[in-house]
Amino acid sequence: MISTLVWGTGNVGRAAIRAVAAHPALKLTGVLVHNPDKVGRDAGELAGLETELGVAATDDLAAALAAGPQAVVYAASGDIRPDDALADILQAIRAGAVVVTPALYPLYDQRNAPVEMRDAVLKAIAEGGGSLFVSGIDPGWGNDVLPLLMSGLGHTVDVVRCQEIFDYATYDQPDSVRYLVGMGQPMDYDPPMLMASVPTMVWGGQIRLIARGLGVEVEEIREVVHRRELETTVSTDLMGDFEAGTQGAVRFEVQGIIDGRPRIVIEHVTRIHACCATDWPMPPSGAGAHRVIIEGRPNIEVTIQATDEDGNHSAGGNATAVGRLVGAIDWLATAEPGLYDALDIPLRPGTLGRNQP
Repeated sequence: MISTLVWGTGNVGRAAIRAVAAHPALKLTGVLVHNPDKVGRDAGELAGLETELGVAATDDLAAALAAGPQAVVYAASGDIRPDDALADILQAIRAGAVVVTPALYPLYDQRNAPVEMRDAVLKAIAEGGGSLFVSGIDPGWGNDVLPLLMSGLGHTVDVVRCQEIFDYATYDQPDSVRYLVGMGQPMDYDPPMLMASVPTMVWGGQIRLIARGLGVEVEEIREVVHRRELETTVSTDLMGDFEAGTQGAVRFEVQGIIDGRPRIVIEHVTRIHACCATDWPMPPSGAGAHRVIIEGRPNIEVTIQATDEDGNHSAGGNATAVGRLVGAIDWLATAEPGLYDALDIPLRPGTLGRNQP
């Protein structure tokens, strides 16, 4: 059994605790929290399980790493604290742990990550013998292994399009929704997530991963952004009111240009309510979906919807991202220490009938 520490108990961390506890090759041995109100509480309670797991949460980082976990699921956010997240992850790698995380966007395509970041990770690996695998946006598999798998089902491939279509009213991260993405802000507000070059920083690595899998070179990456305002005020259960006249929907594309035109596209269609931008793509049902479209011969389209935590689509997406990360731990534990990406690590099958906590 691979001793595993879950670092963070937010939207991703809750799912990570459940995934580690259910995995037949892993043993949950620690949970690290920041909120003092969570210290001492059982991991099962923090994960929303109906049973205790016998692991009490701690905020003592030094003690948690000194216990020698063989693996760390780093579930703390890196959106607005990338430097701190990198420092945390390097510390875990130097302690000799296999680390999996969605937190460091530039390392999704680790071969083309910023040199200083990549060198820092490789140095930590050389010092401690740990490993790192970063994945999880849209929700990891949706922008790498799934489109590549689907591309192999056709005779010719003209365009690969990966879509995330979501109502963010179900996404319990008010700061990210309101201030990073800009929902509910005046239309002259510049959301940090939509500023020029930021979508490329976050999703450009996945464009390059798909291109590498297809054996082609990306000539450049372009960004296209559209925003819509709410026509009426809407109320949400998790984040309160969003006023008429403020941003209610965003649609953007990160385009990989090949042969002079967009041929690998990652597209987001994000709303705070279904009443906004109804002419844009909608999920087939519920509040969200991930879709991959292969334009070619034949045309192929796959739409995936996942739910968790009482039918929440955002929680379902998080859970599938976590499943990919946690499912890679036992493979990483037997591999050479190193820095890995989604094309290095096979998509592992689940275990039918695995015990659920």
